[in-house]
Amino acid sequence: MGSTEKPWEGTLELEFATQASASKLGEVSSLQDPRLLSTSCQTQVIHSHTTAPLKIQRPFYPEGRQVCHSVMLHTAGGMVGGDRLQQSLKTHPNAHALVTTAAANKVYRSNGPSVYQSISMHIDAGACLEWLPQELILFDGARYEQHLKVELGEGAHWFGWDITRLGRTARGETFNQGQWRSHLEIWREGYPLLIDPQHIEGGSEMMTSAHGLAHCPVIGTFVMIGQAVDCHVVEQARQSWTPILQSHAHGIFHRANPEDNDNEDNNERKHPTPMTGVSQLQSGMICRYRGRSTIQARRWFIAVWDCLRKTYLSRPSCLPRVWC
Repeated sequence: MGSTEKPWEGTLELEFATQASASKLGEVSSLQDPRLLSTSCQTQVIHSHTTAPLKIQRPFYPEGRQVCHSVMLHTAGGMVGGDRLQQSLKTHPNAHALVTTAAANKVYRSNGPSVYQSISMHIDAGACLEWLPQELILFDGARYEQHLKVELGEGAHWFGWDITRLGRTARGETFNQGQWRSHLEIWREGYPLLIDPQHIEGGSEMMTSAHGLAHCPVIGTFVMIGQAVDCHVVEQARQSWTPILQSHAHGIFHRANPEDNDNEDNNERKHPTPMTGVSQLQSGMICRYRGRSTIQARRWFIAVWDCLRKTYLSRPSCLPRVWC
């Protein structure tokens, strides 16, 4: 049976600006800690508005005043068919924000309607927005569609990833019915930098084909857009996968996500070899993951993220505290 919960129509609006820009705009958010407003390079939340089931926590600064970390919450505990969520994020010139989610999101089985999530991001000149949500778990029979559009200003950067698990494999569940759609667009001043549509039907040949998912229940994409990436950085991203694969093979990972634990037989079909890929874009880089473990995917993405941050933002990665 599908869920009988009433669908939600949640919204979230979030704007970030440096203290200098906020002063010019005349904006000060009630979320902002007044003790942190002493420098012009301080990034602060200048506008925040949500409707249920979406909420935003008070911002915090684990890596100093220049980068604002914000955590989004979905208070309903999961998404059901018919839910429509709209999110709008904006970073004003030279601001730097990192946005993540408090926990993995779940999409329950639907008897017909899809969950639809629309996300728009505007990143002004010289600004940076890092969009690093925790994983999405689709129950068998779930129907989910997401449209994410990013508008970049001159000299702006966007880091973003998406990690999805198809089916609750810890329970032996596979994604036999339902669908997952994702459409990512990144533009700069009317010019498309990346158009990336993806579509998977539950139970389709795509799920089992060697040229598709090859029985792998976890897929992920990580993108950095903003400037050309050197070939040696692309190679570093590729090489960073090797120690993670070796660590996973030797059981070094602490499997904090129960969906990464299962009791299936150890054979190639049920434990397929994970695969990754890294491609250089005209103004950035894209990484793909196909495997079994959301923990493995995220650890690789974090390694790549750390490399890109050090190279192009001159700062190391700083893991949001909600991930711990």
